[in-house]
Amino acid sequence: MTTIFTEMEQTARAMLARGKGILAADESTGTIEKRFKGAGIPNTEENRRDYREMLFTTPSMANYTSGVILYEETLFQKARNGTPLAEVLSRQGVVPGIKVDKGTISQPFCPGEVITVGLDGLDERLAKYKAAGARFAKWRAVITIGNGIPTHANIAANAQALARYAALCQAAGIVPIVEPEVLMDADNTIDTCFAVTENTLRCVFAELATHRVSLEHMVLKPNMVVSGKKCAVQAGIDEVATKTLLCLKRTVPSAVPGIAFLSGGQSDEDATAHLGAMNAKGPLPWVLTFSYGRALQAPAIKAWAGKEANWKLGQSHYLHRAKLNGAAQTGTYSSAMEKQFATV
Repeated sequence: MTTIFTEMEQTARAMLARGKGILAADESTGTIEKRFKGAGIPNTEENRRDYREMLFTTPSMANYTSGVILYEETLFQKARNGTPLAEVLSRQGVVPGIKVDKGTISQPFCPGEVITVGLDGLDERLAKYKAAGARFAKWRAVITIGNGIPTHANIAANAQALARYAALCQAAGIVPIVEPEVLMDADNTIDTCFAVTENTLRCVFAELATHRVSLEHMVLKPNMVVSGKKCAVQAGIDEVATKTLLCLKRTVPSAVPGIAFLSGGQSDEDATAHLGAMNAKGPLPWVLTFSYGRALQAPAIKAWAGKEANWKLGQSHYLHRAKLNGAAQTGTYSSAMEKQFATV
């Protein structure tokens, strides 16, 4: 058991390395189809493989990317030269991870709310994923703000599933990323988001304690405290940073080594600016880093457009956003850096 926890400590430390963050490249086949469609790219297995290989072979990506969350299909795919994609990452010192949840279903008697599924057989899948090179995992719970929601029943159900998942991961020697996402899609104020996020995180950490999850060997992946997309008044960068930190200080034990924020539908620039503003307010009890999907990849997908000739251009766009977020992770980001395009 000591060996397992030593291994997880090393993995967590690598995931939270200074100036780096985690690329969330774990889009399901359905989700990546939506992103490909916007760039006119057919959603074939070959294109999905090529796209991810393009990202994973970006020169200097390891300078700003500590880990990559993979979709199950990707974990078992090979690069064009026959090297498993997980090995392409690990050879660069980038830690491979794996999304393990099976998506969401409607929660009975809780209209408008969903729960995440995928615990059945997870212990067996984790063993298979670890053998394939995965060293950490991710499970996403979705909390929706709306009329009369979220309910306590929904928050509690998702928190318990997150804790059970985290315990299974640690038993297998895999670092769990615990992701309770309060969505930003409604018309709520930032204060409503604060209250719901605080309540959610309190419940999550209570369940983690109940299930004896080692806080020192996990990473939290929460939303930032922001205004709902449809809210008439949008909070500024400093308010988002201040209220997010206040919420975290109230709810997240200092034993947790790091917090890797999700972007949650924010613009590329906002996600970077908010992270940078929070780190500029340090010192903090935890490492604050990023685990972005669309906010890192959107420019790269558009630039690549599924064309071999655009391979390096797509990599340059990924490297640019990764470099900017790496600066935000150290509190050295400024908006002027947005124009300093990184080329490969």
